[in-house]
Amino acid sequence: MSVLFSPLRLREVTLRNRIVVSPMCQYSARDGLPNDWHLVHLGSRAVGGAGLVLAEATAVAPEGRISPDDTGLWSDAQARAWAPIARFIRAQGCTAGIQLAHAGRKASTGAPWRGGQPVAVDAGGWSPVAPSALPFAEGHPVPHELSAEEISATVGAFRDAARRAEEAGFEVVEIHMAHGYLLHQFLSPLTNRRTDAYGGALENRLRLPLEVAGAVREAFAVERPVFVRLSATDWVDGGWDLEQSVELARRLREAGVDLVDCSSGGLVPHARVPVAPGYQVPFAAAIRERAGIATGAVGLLTEPAQAEAIVAGGQADVALLARQLLRDPYWPLHAAQALGAPAAWPVQYLRARPS
Repeated sequence: MSVLFSPLRLREVTLRNRIVVSPMCQYSARDGLPNDWHLVHLGSRAVGGAGLVLAEATAVAPEGRISPDDTGLWSDAQARAWAPIARFIRAQGCTAGIQLAHAGRKASTGAPWRGGQPVAVDAGGWSPVAPSALPFAEGHPVPHELSAEEISATVGAFRDAARRAEEAGFEVVEIHMAHGYLLHQFLSPLTNRRTDAYGGALENRLRLPLEVAGAVREAFAVERPVFVRLSATDWVDGGWDLEQSVELARRLREAGVDLVDCSSGGLVPHARVPVAPGYQVPFAAAIRERAGIATGAVGLLTEPAQAEAIVAGGQADVALLARQLLRDPYWPLHAAQALGAPAAWPVQYLRARPS
């Protein structure tokens, strides 16, 4: 029996298998509204046999978008636009999820195919915000340092977005605390130079992420799981690291978070990351063992046997795939065939299923 193709129950939600479509920005929305592109992109991965489809980093506030083309959940109109997408994913027997995010100082940039550089206010951009007035890189604007009142409003924005996610029909929400975005900026001493209750000692740097986790857990239905995506290390001396990640994961578990999705990096442009197949899997294994919480492994997972070994070996509970699922939306169906496991082929496609 394949463990990768065994179900996973989290609270009252059961994933049909352990393959998760990692959130991948499409830079194709207008005014934060998802459209036909998002329906086809996400829907095809559900048709392709994944257990959970996580929609892209979706901003909880307009200024929290990575780019002007990002999706949002700061309005009821956006929730209504997401509803048919979540409904279609669920209709395929797949679990529908969405990642809630705030880009912080990495906001207001262009789509990658337009160069990914900062977008000026007079070109449709906006002034980014951050825990401290430190720009991401040379040529990037100095962000506005959030006040205590603005931090409280950010917690409220995540709470409201979680409520809208539930109303839209999503069964899982993931809080983005990774890749150098706002909550990661508060966690790392490299980007958080505050001297108030939200900066300095580890306890203070954990404060906002834990407040957000608590607010999201409170707003989202108790029977539905909450995930957190975490950068387990900054890959820079003196930055956020695995030891701090383990402590945060323990606290997230106590706050009602059900799974930590273990990524890394993204905080600073000069980090040296030893990219290789499965290079982040040890983080998932360590956090799973030491924090006592379910984890997801992500990062250059491309082969069925590789993903099977990770979950069967207890290094993680799910395998998240990103670019491999851009190359092949039907990777789960092909992986099932390679592993000799049953897979949920859509009835419309049964005539093509290998015998």
